[in-house]
Amino acid sequence: MDYNTGRESMIIPEYGRNIQIMIRHLLTIEDREKRNHAANFIVNVMAQMNPQVRDAQDYKHKLWDHLHIISDFKLDVDSPFPPPSRDKLNIKPKHVGYSSKRIRFGHYGRYIIDLIEKASAYEDGDEKNAFALGIANQMKKSYLNWNKDTVSDATIAENLTELSNGRLKLPAETKLVAASEVIQRNPQPVVNRKKKFNNKKEMNQGFQRRNPRPR
Repeated sequence: MDYNTGRESMIIPEYGRNIQIMIRHLLTIEDREKRNHAANFIVNVMAQMNPQVRDAQDYKHKLWDHLHIISDFKLDVDSPFPPPSRDKLNIKPKHVGYSSKRIRFGHYGRYIIDLIEKASAYEDGDEKNAFALGIANQMKKSYLNWNKDTVSDATIAENLTELSNGRLKLPAETKLVAASEVIQRNPQPVVNRKKKFNNKKEMNQGFQRRNPRPR
């Protein structure tokens, strides 16, 4: 018995082993016209097996690229698109530059830190104070989203001052958004027992009218 463990590895598993066998056979066809006809047939079968690729604008180009890739770039046919390059296929993507900066209070997030830096650059005045108040309210919302326990406005003000290196300060009497507005609790609906009883009574009466007892 022939097991998959003894067969050659699949280059693009999404198309299945039969497509790979068909493409291997395609390489053995010597007549160019027949080989071109067979290649177009295989591409159409590949499109039927993966209909989701049709959503892409250049899905035909991708199918022909996959055909060449599965053939190990050995296929010689009159393709409507230039065959892909083996070198480009093996190019590794560039490393994504992740930020190495650590956040003092992770539950506030990087977005808050950026806002604090922008607000700190403002000149002292009403605009800067309003900006700081808005940031503090957002900090409280972020805190309560991560920690369901309540937090005092004084704690938020202290964290704001610390994160801004003392450049943003809130007055001691500042009141931030209420915790009840942030944590939305979904109360259980109150069942109207009287209405429920009446509905049940009406249902029984209707059943009795439809099915009267024999006398």
